[in-house]
Amino acid sequence: MTKEIYEKIINAKKVLLITHVNPDGDTLGSACAMKEFLGEKADILVQTNEKTGVPYNYKFLAPLKEAKFLDTVQDEYDLLIALDVASIDRIVEFPRKIFDKSKNTINIDHHKTNKGYAKLNLVKGGYSSTGEVLYDFFNELNIKISLKMAEALYAAILTDTGCFKYETVTKDTFLAVSKLLETGIDTSEIAKKCYDNKPKNMIIFQADVISNAKFALNGRAAYAIITTDIMKKYNVKNEHTEGIAETLRSISNVDISIVLKENSDKTTKASLRSKTIDLTPVVEKFNGGGHKMAAGCTIKKHAACAVELILDEIAKCIK
Repeated sequence: MTKEIYEKIINAKKVLLITHVNPDGDTLGSACAMKEFLGEKADILVQTNEKTGVPYNYKFLAPLKEAKFLDTVQDEYDLLIALDVASIDRIVEFPRKIFDKSKNTINIDHHKTNKGYAKLNLVKGGYSSTGEVLYDFFNELNIKISLKMAEALYAAILTDTGCFKYETVTKDTFLAVSKLLETGIDTSEIAKKCYDNKPKNMIIFQADVISNAKFALNGRAAYAIITTDIMKKYNVKNEHTEGIAETLRSISNVDISIVLKENSDKTTKASLRSKTIDLTPVVEKFNGGGHKMAAGCTIKKHAACAVELILDEIAKCIK
């Protein structure tokens, strides 16, 4: 499969590298690494609009300066590659139409819930990150990883492992990272840009949300609801909600944290984190996906109703 994908990529004339909606460090870093490898014939699609742009903490990745957005991308590609996109519904609007009709599509991912929706699928469920999957891809083909490729891959792996603390981290993850370090990347500087560059309104917003968190299931579950009003109050974007679920999970005796965000279409996006409980059966009830300890879904209900539905499913998993 690796060689088949490689040949398809090399023979393509124009490639679109697709990140998932609500882009994070893994999808963006992976796309940037592939862009650095492919050069001018590839474009990155960040699935936000041009006004929203690239999340603040990943703007240091040079290829993102020339990224396409949902409102600027055109149908001009003979190959589409989805990177870290766990399911087809995480490609939206016009890009989804392009993807659905294209004869040449590739899906590179690490989510166990990924069903393989492209013509060619390189899915290694259980890997720490798509960044690690890509490292193996380049390594298997004896492709030299440049400094810029290594920076992007390191950012992908660093962020999707929670700074190497999640259960998906293995000795192979550290072996891959050690090889990336041999290129001369500054790991400290990358970490600072990813984590120590938060805007003031984000910190105040998160403090408000966390201070109003609720607890359920005898304190084993913590949840917070993010309304459109509170986002307007602090003038924050979707990217500024990142990290809230992890903070709630860090509370002693809390096994599962849930962050529910109201969408403009009256649906609710739920992000779940766990210390010990497999979340995949919970989110699959709502056609969601992700990992054992980090997963998400969208529920076609308002937040107050959505949280009750999720808590009911979690209660079935807690022994």
